[in-house]
Amino acid sequence: MRQNLPLLRTGVAPHARDPILRYGVAVLSTTLALIPALLFSDIAESRLAVFAVAVMVSAWYGGWKPGLVATSFAVTVSAYYTLAGPHSPSELHQAIVRLGLFVTVAFLICWFNGALRAAQERLRRSESNFRSLVTNAPYGICRCDARGHLVDVNPALTQSLGYESAAELVGRNLSTLYAHGQEWFVLADYLRNHEPFQGLTTEWVRKDGNTRAMRLSGRAISDESKNFSFEIFGEDVTERRILEQQLRQSQKMEAIGRLAGGIAHDFNNLLMVISGYSEFLLERLGPDPALRGPAKEISSAAERATSLTRQLLAFSRKQMLAPKLLDLNAVVTENLKMLTRLIGEDIDLVMIPGSDLGAVKADPGQIEQVIMNLAVNARDAMPQGGKLTIETANVTLDEAYARLHAPAKPGEYAMLAITDTGVGMDSETQSHIFEPFFTTKGPKGTGLGLSTVYGIVKQSGGYIWVYSEPSKGTSFKIYLPHVTAEEFAAEEQPAAAAAAPATETMHETILVVEDELNLRRLTRQFLENQGYTVLEAADGAAAVQICVAHQGTIHLLLTDVIMPGMNGRELSQRVSEIRPNIRVLYMSGYTENAIGHNGTLEAGIMLLQKPFTLHALKAKVREVLDQTTLPQEVAMSTRALISSEARSPRDKVPRFRAQRFNLHLPLRYRKVGEQGWRQGTTSNISRSGLLFNAEEVLQPNSQLEINLVLPAEIAGLSPTEVVCKGEVVRSVESEGATTSPSLAAKILQYHFQHGSRVQEA
Repeated sequence: MRQNLPLLRTGVAPHARDPILRYGVAVLSTTLALIPALLFSDIAESRLAVFAVAVMVSAWYGGWKPGLVATSFAVTVSAYYTLAGPHSPSELHQAIVRLGLFVTVAFLICWFNGALRAAQERLRRSESNFRSLVTNAPYGICRCDARGHLVDVNPALTQSLGYESAAELVGRNLSTLYAHGQEWFVLADYLRNHEPFQGLTTEWVRKDGNTRAMRLSGRAISDESKNFSFEIFGEDVTERRILEQQLRQSQKMEAIGRLAGGIAHDFNNLLMVISGYSEFLLERLGPDPALRGPAKEISSAAERATSLTRQLLAFSRKQMLAPKLLDLNAVVTENLKMLTRLIGEDIDLVMIPGSDLGAVKADPGQIEQVIMNLAVNARDAMPQGGKLTIETANVTLDEAYARLHAPAKPGEYAMLAITDTGVGMDSETQSHIFEPFFTTKGPKGTGLGLSTVYGIVKQSGGYIWVYSEPSKGTSFKIYLPHVTAEEFAAEEQPAAAAAAPATETMHETILVVEDELNLRRLTRQFLENQGYTVLEAADGAAAVQICVAHQGTIHLLLTDVIMPGMNGRELSQRVSEIRPNIRVLYMSGYTENAIGHNGTLEAGIMLLQKPFTLHALKAKVREVLDQTTLPQEVAMSTRALISSEARSPRDKVPRFRAQRFNLHLPLRYRKVGEQGWRQGTTSNISRSGLLFNAEEVLQPNSQLEINLVLPAEIAGLSPTEVVCKGEVVRSVESEGATTSPSLAAKILQYHFQHGSRVQEA
């Protein structure tokens, strides 16, 4: 334990704080000297010798001032006995000389003792100051001999290694502190050669068995006998090493992401050509399986490759998202039924929903993919069955957490935790799980599941951390930031564009701008087959020239986003200046923030993500050509309504409240720990709580198990039988004898029954 030694004031000895004691010693010593002086009053030399001893004692213990007091007393007494009575001139002269010599010697004694005490005080103060520096130093300091045996250890090093006192370390050899024995020999070479060293990084073992990363520096010192010892300074750099590893991991993932995004961008154009012409073949081929079968295989391979590129784009955070305000509880519960089918009956699925969960902004489809991918991984980690828990909660990440989990920022977050009881992972595996194509599943694994999860979470502005130990399961924790009041107020629900009925004859003119020749030809051929008039350009400059030179109307600009020279966004701005009424449809799988920010589309942007099918191209082109703009007053009223709903007296972001249903469903309930069930009927129910009529009144905070069949509008895909763990928050006793008491319960946990018979509610 670190000791705080007080800094000593200069020039003040410890006993100098009690002047009464110092002067008391002077008086006592001279008084005691007076006794032999009276007994040997006829021997002046003896009297002076005794008084000299008293002066020395007083000066040594009390300092020069008490010494002078004793001297004055001794001179007075000696003068009295020496000069009293008749004396001859020679005797009187001799007595005066004797007293003068005594006074001189007494003064010399006082001066010498004062000087000696001052030197000792300076030495003691210097030693105390340096000891205080070592004792209170935040870095570990120790001294060892040439063989590495510890001689002295300061409190900082003792505390860093988890010991209670330095005595537990003194006498031990430094080699016993090393987690890796071979690293000790590096330090041993310096000790043997008496060489200074600096910046040696190693791992030392604490008393509890954990390791700490230490950065060591030291130098050799020798005493008068030429015996060498070493002063070693150790800095605990465990937190710094963790941050460095996280930074390196982040940089590595960023570099891999850029590579994956670039590959996906170029691969998308090739896939478009392959899948497009395979669609042409399938339309023109007859039912002959000898020809149609290979064409279908080409199309299927293109679809699998399309899925691969989308996963790569998700990992590299280059895909375009359509974020919305989400309630994570609603997203999870809507997918629970699918999860129960996905993970199998030998795995118990439990959901623990957070109450008053804050709103987050994310793409609901991507969040569903995150949940599915993590659930599939959890299933594979539990081949013999187990338990899968999905939990949501509001959390606050403080400065201390953010410091140890870079690049997380302090703030309010909604947490989504998915925990399994599977085989777990060691630290080496955890350092690679988010890398694309890294898998522990052998040939059946693609290695893109967790990398996709990583990319989606990062692109949504969140953070993901994994906690796992071999044979102890795995927990993934995802933190998505709460939306701010300004974001909530600015969020406008996309108004449904009024679509005109599809025309029988597609006669509009479309300008196609694409730098990939084969893809441009494919798009032109398909659109012309649909009846459109198609103009084509290889880059932005050629497209601008066509817009200037073309005499007729150009209804739609269909342009790639990433092109050499002028990108799609810049092209659309130039073209809109020339032809203000032209509509714009972008096509790309890799936008590089040209039409959005951090993978989020800007308002009003229409995008067809590559690789797309020809059917999707046809539908999207028709949608853009047929859409109309809402009246201005409707748009303004919609914005005003959302803005007014978003404002609150304290300028806080409203919490999502689960939708409530007035449904009368039979249920069974019992207190936790009881065997028998009681019957009840719901009157109001949501995903997070319910109000039901019970057989008896229960006290608030009572823990209940509730069994019922949730209808499809609550459970998600289909009716689902669940056992909920709940807590009574309010009870109302009935007034009449025929009315059952009502209980309001908050649902704390869902437990889904496998293989149970479910009836339509």
